[in-house]
Amino acid sequence: MSTARFMQMAAAGVDAGGGDVWTDPDLANASYDSVSFSVASQETSTRGLFFKPDGLSAYTVGLVSDQVHQYGLSTAWDISSASFVRSFSVSAQEDQATGLAFKSDGTKMYIIGAVGDDVNEYGLSTAWDISSASYNQNFSVSAKDTAPQDVAFSENGSTFYITGASDSIHSYNMSSAWDVSTAAFQSTISVSSQDASPNGLFVAPDGLSIFIVGSITDAVYRYTMTTAFDLSTASYSGSSFGVSSQEGSASALYFKPDGSKMYVVGTSNNTIYQYSTVASSWTDPDLANASYDSVSFSVSGQESIPIGLFFKPDGTKMYVSGPSSDAVYQYSLSTAWNLSTASYDSVSFSVSSQDLSAASIYFKSDGTKMYLAGYTGDSVYQYTLSTAWDLSTASYDSVSFSVASQATTPFSLIFKPDGTKMFLTDGTSDAVKEYSLSTAWDISTASYQASFGVGSQEANPYGLESNPDGTKMYIVGIANDTVYEYDLSTAWDITTASYGSVSFSVASQSSQPAPVSMRFRNDGQKLYVSDAGSDTIYQYSTD
Repeated sequence: MSTARFMQMAAAGVDAGGGDVWTDPDLANASYDSVSFSVASQETSTRGLFFKPDGLSAYTVGLVSDQVHQYGLSTAWDISSASFVRSFSVSAQEDQATGLAFKSDGTKMYIIGAVGDDVNEYGLSTAWDISSASYNQNFSVSAKDTAPQDVAFSENGSTFYITGASDSIHSYNMSSAWDVSTAAFQSTISVSSQDASPNGLFVAPDGLSIFIVGSITDAVYRYTMTTAFDLSTASYSGSSFGVSSQEGSASALYFKPDGSKMYVVGTSNNTIYQYSTVASSWTDPDLANASYDSVSFSVSGQESIPIGLFFKPDGTKMYVSGPSSDAVYQYSLSTAWNLSTASYDSVSFSVSSQDLSAASIYFKSDGTKMYLAGYTGDSVYQYTLSTAWDLSTASYDSVSFSVASQATTPFSLIFKPDGTKMFLTDGTSDAVKEYSLSTAWDISTASYQASFGVGSQEANPYGLESNPDGTKMYIVGIANDTVYEYDLSTAWDITTASYGSVSFSVASQSSQPAPVSMRFRNDGQKLYVSDAGSDTIYQYSTD
């Protein structure tokens, strides 16, 4: 942890020296734990979710019962160990309860709803025991939102935030901490560009991130605040994670205090789902000492020129594309990142209506967008997946971006993790091209920035990769059948790139070597190379 980060957390009142220390969730690499717990026996329209700081109690609220329901967890933060404990009615104050929050010590509870349009405050004579709750007072938020959906508080109780029908987040400061009667409006940010129905809200303990989840996109979005807890300094980070594979009408979310687990509930299934959000520990690949794992997987049954290769961040899905079929194919790996366990899902998606020479593919970090480079139209094309990572739900966005002025043979395609930059290899100029996107992940907003020649190492560059922080770039091609490593002195700026005199030959794996794409495992310790000479993907160790 950096000294600056440490000081920011300390200033925000977060334990930066021991116990649960918040680390920003890695939404790009989040994964479902295959762990859930149904609350349908208590509520059939669940809208709010909260956890006790030790993870041994969970609380929900909903529209039908207008009750807060308390659950005990026999294993902290393991939602599968939950069991129902008790309920507490809030119908006298709100008969369409949509969100809830607690004071950090459990001696106060707050309910927000779509009828009263206010935040209702309760005192608990026994901390965290809702049966001991009694109503105190309320504060109207109707001037900003006439159908508020959720409420969240800063760690020290001096600020609370709401979201709802206004498609915005609103913040209020309290002159007396945790006393809603002393609240005054402060600022607003719109979230409609991400989800027009924001239902759930969570504020990071350090006050530098705020998260929403909504029922239009069924995705979690992260916003960053340059000043802790100051909503006026917030902006969308470009980081998101889709939960539609579990819940089709997401209504609330919560994070473990250290940021390593995320929980989402919704009104479709009335089930709490558990996710892991720990950032993968990346180590730059040691190409000089890389070795073949003697593990490979043939895709010849689907594509004979597999130029495109991509993996789901958790390594359980693989995608291949190429110009012989002009389609994208989906595979499952029963053991993550192990090619020997791969199998074709019998799922494909044709892109021939956009380009008859399909080359590389890339996915948005949450699996809801796919991008294709094609060298008939010399363009990049954008697609939406209504269910994240499921090709059968893909559709063309009717959005494309021509790169013909810079690249007449675009092969490989990658994006900066926040979606604000795009890079591709050009086989004609033997160079890497850089583009900026003024709106993250929207290629219609792209503009050309720079070029970097790699012809001194590879005269036919196909595959392109980068490390997560943009300080390393990797090229592979069919002239020398070798992976080359470059250093960038300024992250994500290819004008600062230089060859690091580090390389690794992959020629020994194919009798007719033609490496056309490459990807690294999310920790940098495995390399996957797609070869058009053998229609096979090969797996290497790079640690």
